[in-house]
Amino acid sequence: MRSQAFCILLIFSSMLPACRGKQTEAVKERPGPVQVRDSTYLFNGKTLDGWEITNFGTQGPVYVSDDEIILGMGDGCTGVTWKGKFPVSDYEVTLEAKKVDGNDFFCGMTFPAGEYPCTLIIGGWGGTVVGLSSINGLDASENETTINRSFAKDRWYKISLRVTHSKIEAWIDDEIVIDFTIGDNVLSIRPEVALSLPFGIASWRTTSALRNIRLLPVSGNN
Repeated sequence: MRSQAFCILLIFSSMLPACRGKQTEAVKERPGPVQVRDSTYLFNGKTLDGWEITNFGTQGPVYVSDDEIILGMGDGCTGVTWKGKFPVSDYEVTLEAKKVDGNDFFCGMTFPAGEYPCTLIIGGWGGTVVGLSSINGLDASENETTINRSFAKDRWYKISLRVTHSKIEAWIDDEIVIDFTIGDNVLSIRPEVALSLPFGIASWRTTSALRNIRLLPVSGNN
């Protein structure tokens, strides 16, 4: 009896590693959570549907990879332009952007503000300038919205832009960086980003990545 029990125990013990291996393999194959994108998302994470690669003539490669839009480094602007309808006021755009390579702006967001266009620059003029281009003919490096921030490579930054009839506001990682009252000021854009109208995102001689681009309505009472 002892000999028979020992044999049974030996056979059972030899089966344990195989069972454990199958359990481990099953865990590895378990799919991760699927992100649900509603109609507020302008980027579906898979294709450039709704967008076109902006034909600046200086652009680098543009493609989708791992739920990201990659704007490759060019000899000037590289970007994408939204081809669908876009509001002129009372909206908020949120996205995440990161600088992969290069030393200039990795997110230049051109947008409508009422009857005029404007561009939010993140990391321009050597990699540190944040501001609006342009106000009364002065670009983001030389008007009242100009601030300087350091931006690390390969780090995602959450960027929010809110436009109402009276104000333009912007946040980086929940810190407000633009709080501009439009008033009688004249807004405009630099010629380099004219092809981004009415709404587009570009980089300048910099490889960048974009994801989770959303468009939301906001109240115009602020």
